[in-house]
Amino acid sequence: MPMDSQQKQKWKHKIHEVIYEADTPSGKLFDIILLVLIIFSIILVMLESIASIDEEYHQLLYIGEWVVTILFSIEYILRIISVKKPLKYVFSFFGIVDFLSTIPMYLSFVFVGSQALVTLRALRLLRVFRILKLARYLGASNHLKASLIASRVKIMVFLFAVMITSVIFGTIMYLVEGEANGFDNIPKSIYWCVVTLTTVGFGDIAPQTALGQLITTFIMILGYGIIAVPTGIVSAEYIRSGKQSDDKKKSLESNNYDQENDPTQHVTIHLNSQHCSNCHVSNHRDNADFCYNCGNQLHH
Repeated sequence: MPMDSQQKQKWKHKIHEVIYEADTPSGKLFDIILLVLIIFSIILVMLESIASIDEEYHQLLYIGEWVVTILFSIEYILRIISVKKPLKYVFSFFGIVDFLSTIPMYLSFVFVGSQALVTLRALRLLRVFRILKLARYLGASNHLKASLIASRVKIMVFLFAVMITSVIFGTIMYLVEGEANGFDNIPKSIYWCVVTLTTVGFGDIAPQTALGQLITTFIMILGYGIIAVPTGIVSAEYIRSGKQSDDKKKSLESNNYDQENDPTQHVTIHLNSQHCSNCHVSNHRDNADFCYNCGNQLHH
């Protein structure tokens, strides 16, 4: 391989290590600086939205935002050229977020006011999970997502029952209170019922008759019960999902059990933030030499 190609590969590897790897000192420093820049950029946009501050410091805020945009543009380009399959990064979640958070200032030349979209950079703060190695604790959020999906049929049936209840009680209140007390029509009465049932209570419509107030009292008490039902459905599914996850984890630990160790010990699998330069996946096991997805050699 020619010397210039070797030098090129060496620099690509160095850039990849700094930009993508949060386990190295240079990678951690880069990510921390990046987060500081993101926060600084968001603050600039917030200050620019305050008329009195923007009027006095508009030019300074504008220059600061362009400096940050140029730095992010350079970072975006370096992320693309430092991986073997650039399109994997470009169309990944963070690749799309990085792109959307970089272009608003350039679009401001064509569309007035589009620079306000740089607040999308707040999404880039999600990188803090990688820096602080919090990704391994996202299992709880996955359990919650799985619980919501598993409970969707029960929740839909429940919501359908709530809709029917709102229609029935809304119609009853229209008949009891009538237009004279603000219940002008059935749709408006149903709106009042939903507001009361959810315990929001705007107060724009209120029952005046004794019977109407009695029905209202029943609806408000019913509302507290209604709030508890979906919570119970999701909680039960969450507990079940968590139990299944624990069983799988125990099974995995059992399969990785080392016969030479004490029988009371189990193997715990730790994940790091090592990033594959070929297929763009992360969360490899500690001390892994090859990517679990494509087999590409990892750099330590």
